[in-house]
Amino acid sequence: MSQDRIVLIATLIVAVTGVLWGVYWLPVRAMVARGLPGAWGTVLATSVACLALSPFVLWRWRDVLRAGPVALGSIALGGAAFTLYSIGLVYGRVAIIILLYFLTPVWSTLIGRYVMGWHTPALRVVAIGLGILGLLVMLSAGGEAPLPRGAGEWMALIAGVMWALGTTGIRARSTLGPGPATCVFAAGATVTGLALAPFFDPWPAGLSLWGDAGLIGLGLVTGIVWWGLSLALLMWATLRLDPARVGILMQTEVLVGALSAALLAGEHLHPLEIAGGALVVAAGLLEVWPVRRRARAL
Repeated sequence: MSQDRIVLIATLIVAVTGVLWGVYWLPVRAMVARGLPGAWGTVLATSVACLALSPFVLWRWRDVLRAGPVALGSIALGGAAFTLYSIGLVYGRVAIIILLYFLTPVWSTLIGRYVMGWHTPALRVVAIGLGILGLLVMLSAGGEAPLPRGAGEWMALIAGVMWALGTTGIRARSTLGPGPATCVFAAGATVTGLALAPFFDPWPAGLSLWGDAGLIGLGLVTGIVWWGLSLALLMWATLRLDPARVGILMQTEVLVGALSAALLAGEHLHPLEIAGGALVVAAGLLEVWPVRRRARAL
């Protein structure tokens, strides 16, 4: 297969992944509607993903052992971040949860600069300023203090920080392939979900998963399609694309999430929230722009 064709396939995978995760809130809330409250739906989906991906770990167990605790911990931390994001979609407005999570470039740049000692291009400093300004504008809509409101928004904000920490560790230490890495990712997500779920809602008395084929189907589809297949393909694709292209294509998640929530859930944003969200998206684009400029220079 030619390099151009590989790049095209990888580009399509990233774009579709962004769209897919933009509507991820639909199966999450559907599981809640079928009687699986709070974080339990996320636990069901991630457990399915763990089981489905476990053969990759058994097949490449030597690679997993060689990966080392920092790499494995970083991948698992990424899974934990996705769990917080997933639970946040249950307790908050979809567009705001996605935008708060997409502040990740701000935290990644700060961690890279002050923890890892990496060089910070000037445009990434501007990205930090835009992202923080967007956060303040978005959260101050309605004249309230610029702080997250409710558990969902706090979890999305924390998830973004955790994802930034996890991806920094993955970038610095991980050499694990997509299959086993996605399984470790799902395992970290499952453990986090199991730890948090009882604090939000107890397991519903009398609920039997085996007695609800629809709920089992939702868990299987969500776990295999979103947590398994899409993430494994995304990890494969990101190794073959310029980071700038990946960052830009993944912005489709913000647009699809906001539009789908407005059309299907009646969730509409305040003008200040839209303005703040636009600044957050601009920060994400600027965060990858220096990488693209360097790539062209080479």
